[in-house]
This record gives sequence, structure tokens and C-alpha cells, in this order.
Amino acid sequence: MSLSQPAPPEIPDFDLLRQVGRGGFGDVWLARNRATGHLRAIKVIPLQRVGSADPAGREITSLTRLEANLHQKHPNLLDIHHVGRTEEHLFYVMDLADDAAGGRPEATETYQPATLERRLAAGPLSAEECWRLTEELLAGLEALHEAGMVHRDVKPANCLFVGGTLKLADFGLLTEAHGAVSRIGTETYMPPDGRMDTHADVYAAGLVIFEMLTGLPARRFPTLGNRAETIRTDRQMAILNRLALAACQREPEQRPADAEAMERLLDELIHDVQRSWTHSPTLRLIVLGTALVLFAVLVGTLLDAARNTRRPSPPSAVENQAERVAVSFITEPFEAQILIDGRAVLKPDGSPYRTPDTVPDLPAGQHEVAFRLEGKPDLPAGRIDFSITREVEAKW
Repeated sequence: MSLSQPAPPEIPDFDLLRQVGRGGFGDVWLARNRATGHLRAIKVIPLQRVGSADPAGREITSLTRLEANLHQKHPNLLDIHHVGRTEEHLFYVMDLADDAAGGRPEATETYQPATLERRLAAGPLSAEECWRLTEELLAGLEALHEAGMVHRDVKPANCLFVGGTLKLADFGLLTEAHGAVSRIGTETYMPPDGRMDTHADVYAAGLVIFEMLTGLPARRFPTLGNRAETIRTDRQMAILNRLALAACQREPEQRPADAEAMERLLDELIHDVQRSWTHSPTLRLIVLGTALVLFAVLVGTLLDAARNTRRPSPPSAVENQAERVAVSFITEPFEAQILIDGRAVLKPDGSPYRTPDTVPDLPAGQHEVAFRLEGKPDLPAGRIDFSITREVEAKW
């Protein structure tokens, strides 16, 4: 143990090797079972604390609820093997997370628990990994919600990897799902209304998905940064971005009610995006273009002759070099129409783009940008050069 490490508390049947985590209510230790030699993680909470707070009592209450309501283990919830008490501490024994550096955990000085927070420190995730981890996070959260409980502290630091699988962890703030739950948790991941019910867990899960997609911190939501084009053009990422936007609506009634509803919305978005991609004008043009190419192969000589006799004048150099760009638009509140040069920007189906969203294929150069929201005066954003600025933010 290094000089900077606190002296380990005495825990029956375990040697506490090194502190590997610290929270507001207790510390997490890398520990070895004296009988089996197996490594575990043990959270230790003092029974006595300066002031009136009773963190150990809160943890006991939360763990009692977890054991009473969750009748079987779930692959996406961290397993708790034993809860005990000494004269000075409450403790509970958990599965040990993978090593953040890769591979199985070992009792070394370099071991650090593999968390989603540490993984995101290296940048955004691939589309496939975002999708898998979203499904695993929602599955764990759904198990809690179905059992009538609210986590209240969903965030990347509480998403651990055990055997490569995401497991939602830290049940110290767990409580029953009802409308009167207190405002407690991590401020960054709390919804604006402060109501810490299942809607709040959905809001926090949406922010976690946003962080996986963009590699940006939650406070930057809903900006997409330099991942805007990737998210727009990748079907999986586009679906997850829409899911995050729905989960993070400011009004709780506009969000999915719980994790199960969030999963149903994900299924709906999959079908919507598949239909829009399958029936989009772009795809129809691609199909038509392929047919025309095949036809041209058969009658190429005749077409070439016709083009040589009736070839139109070539476009100007300016038209040849005209750049098309994708631009993200963000407002607070959301759901504002985007006006460019005085006209609403429309999707292929004729519906208007609404913030936050990324509009593809805009002509580069300077344009007047404004936003329109029902019940508010139009909000001008000024003259924006899309050749330079690819993200426009505004707030009423």
C-alpha cells in the first residue's frame, strides 16, 4: 500500500489491498477473499459520520429495497454477493470490474476499474459499440423500473464493465418509483424539473447515449461537435441521436415514461428510419440511376452520339465548385423551425426541420439564419457563413 493510501478498514474474511474508487458516501476497495483467493470489489461506508447525514442508513435502505424487489440477478446489473456490518462500517461485496487497461483484473498497482467514464475519456465510441451499450444500459435500467425502483444516479462512472458487459452499478441512491422522490444524485445528469422518478433515469440515460455518440461531456448536450456528419449519415447513430433527444426533453411528460417505454421508442425509431431510408428520394434516385446505367451499357453508342449533337453548355466554374455542407442547428427551447434566407428548411417528406437537428446538403456561403417557435417572436441568429460555421446555437 502506498503512503498516500488510507489504512484499510478491517473486513471479515477479506484483505483490502488498495482503494480503487471514492464516492460521497463511501470508498471502494480491491479485495481478496482469504479463503478462496478470489478478487472482489468491496464498498465500505462509515457507520458514524460528522453531521446529521446517515449514508450507511441510506445504503442499507437502498440495498434492502434492491433485494426485496429484484427477485433474480440481471446480466446488466452489478451483482452484490454479500452485505455485512462491523462495529465501524457497513460493507458490501461485489463483482470486480475489468481492468481499464484491458484484460482480467489483477491485484496490481496499475489496476483501475473499467467504467464507461474511463472509456469515454479516449473519445466517442463506434456505432456498433454505442448500439450494444445502449441496449445493455436500457436492459439493466428496465429491470429496476419493472421492479418499481428508480436508480437516481445513472451516469458513465456508474456503468462498469465485467467480462466486457456493461453493468449498471452503485445502488446507494435507489428508491421506490413515485412522484415525491427527493432531488438527489449527480447535478449534471439531473433533469431541469428536478423530479427524480423514472423520467429522471430516462433523462440521464439519454445524456449517457449522447456522450457515447459524440465523445462530448453531458453539459454540451445537444451539440454534436465534429461528429455531426458521422451521426447524420450512419443509420445506427442517427437512431440513437433521436432517442437521446427524446429522452432529454425538458418537460418530463414529453420523455418516455421509463426504460421500457424508451426501448419501445427505440424500436419505433428503427422502423421509422428504415422506412425513410428505403423510401427516400435519394434512394429512389440511386435505384433509378442504376437502371439507367444498365440501359446505357446496352445503347451506349447511340446515347453518346445524341449527347455529342445536343450537348448543353457546361456549367460555370462557380457552379462546378459550389460546396454543399451539413450544418447543425440548436435552440433552447427545442422544436424550433429553422429559417434560412427567410424560408423554412424542409425535409424530403415536406415536414420542417426542427431543432436540434443537422440539415444535410446546404449550400456553403453566407446565409441569414433565424428560428421560429410557436408563441415566441422569431429569433434571428444573424448572417452565418456555412463554409466556416457548421453549428448554429441560439436561445430565446
